[in-house]
Amino acid sequence: MSSSMIVPVIDVQNDNFKELWPAMVLAIKTASFIALDTELSGLGSRKALLAECIEDRYKAICNAARTRSILSLGFACFKKLENKDDDTYLVQVYNLTLLCSEEYVIEPQSVQFLVQHGFDFNKQYAEGVPYLKGNDKGGDSHGINMRMLFVELLRARKPLVLHNGLIDMVFLYQCFYAHLPEKLGTFTADLSQMFPAGIYDTKYATEYELRFAASYLEYAYKKCKLDNSKSLEVGGNGHHLFLEFCKYSGDLSSYVDFRPCLAGSSPEGPLNVCQRFSAYGWCPNGSECPLSHDTDLIIQHDEKNKVEKKKKRKRKRKNSSQGNVDFEGASENKQAHMELKDGEQGLDQVIPDTEQVDGTPVQGSESGEKTITEKVEEGNGVAEPQAVSADEEIKTDKEKVEGNDMSEPQPLSTSDVAKKEKSKRKKLEGGSHRAGFDAFMTGYIFSYAATLTERVGEPPCSESWLPECLNKVYLSGKSVPMHIVKSTFSKSSKAHMHKMDIVWGKSFSSSVASKAEGTV
Repeated sequence: MSSSMIVPVIDVQNDNFKELWPAMVLAIKTASFIALDTELSGLGSRKALLAECIEDRYKAICNAARTRSILSLGFACFKKLENKDDDTYLVQVYNLTLLCSEEYVIEPQSVQFLVQHGFDFNKQYAEGVPYLKGNDKGGDSHGINMRMLFVELLRARKPLVLHNGLIDMVFLYQCFYAHLPEKLGTFTADLSQMFPAGIYDTKYATEYELRFAASYLEYAYKKCKLDNSKSLEVGGNGHHLFLEFCKYSGDLSSYVDFRPCLAGSSPEGPLNVCQRFSAYGWCPNGSECPLSHDTDLIIQHDEKNKVEKKKKRKRKRKNSSQGNVDFEGASENKQAHMELKDGEQGLDQVIPDTEQVDGTPVQGSESGEKTITEKVEEGNGVAEPQAVSADEEIKTDKEKVEGNDMSEPQPLSTSDVAKKEKSKRKKLEGGSHRAGFDAFMTGYIFSYAATLTERVGEPPCSESWLPECLNKVYLSGKSVPMHIVKSTFSKSSKAHMHKMDIVWGKSFSSSVASKAEGTV
């Protein structure tokens, strides 16, 4: 059972932005790494968003970033405390309500989804921190505003951590930095200079390093939290993750939203969880679904199934060593599947017919087209990743497990109506998709995964941050990530070079030019 904790999230809006500016800048400068998350006004067509060609996919996301806006930005600053045992971090979480001062598209399904999960549009329009998109205008490059806060983030030279972060990075660039370059190669070249300490994607880390049964944000966070608690209970010589939070007093305390993270319960009887939500973090029935969307229950089901599969494999190995198992008649695929490790998938798995971004379906599916508000989430980690097209439909390993104790929806009796209403309210209240708390969950996943890569007895160093995940961004439906590197065939954009001169002074362009001459 995972432990409980309360996470303080500081709400930032236009009336307290200047007051909180020193605290935010100090948190950024002193952090070991910074996790970011956004809430968006929409993204548009699913087909374009999941185009087979990554260059076409980038153009579609750019179009969305130019026509839509960031409604809320969350960032969590994790500072590693070197004088503490194990891996202890001081965490500060901020949730900024924003208001784009230019015209932008806002999609009805996005509004509905955000309202259901607690987003206050009245507050956004009345108190949102204003910003302008694209290149700097007027005094944007000076003073206290969102663009200068992003400049402070760049000047800090800290590792940047996101979850399924391609869309986030495109929107951040367009909204707070400069006009987006036309080519993906130029964009990645710019990013590599903007964040020299590296970019990490916890969606990629969850799928290819941690290899969890599912990789949507809430599932990955709660699974890491559970595994860390179990590790603490059994002891051992490995590293463990501990968090500390600032204590806020005076006027500052009035801006804090305390978010409880309760320990998961262990109910008796069958676990009546929704298969669709279990695999993808989204269900087409939403709050009307009669089955549970409780992520804690889903993880308990997966843990139970994992133990049962281990026992089954152990029995098969024992029988095989005694010559009691006959594989004749079994298909090759089935035999291969028997050899898969826990958390891995067979080669016949698929992307669902409705893609989503952190819980909201993407517009463009043939039946009931809906919109997304964040990043596209897909299925589980694979043993041998295979490239798949956006329109393919495949079955996940979670859907083909036999004897999974998942019950089918049953008609509700009159006595069950109250329970259904309570469950519906819980679905709306849980996993509220606030950018600040989502950023915290992203940072928790990263810090927990980093503890697993450290060697006991060795001092922590910069190379200890998930070296296998450095500058690799998850790509939906692809077997390989997008690498954030500057290609020898790509040049940085002019808008980026001008912006870097503002960030680092005129010396940046000249130093880049001298390096280029030295390589000729």
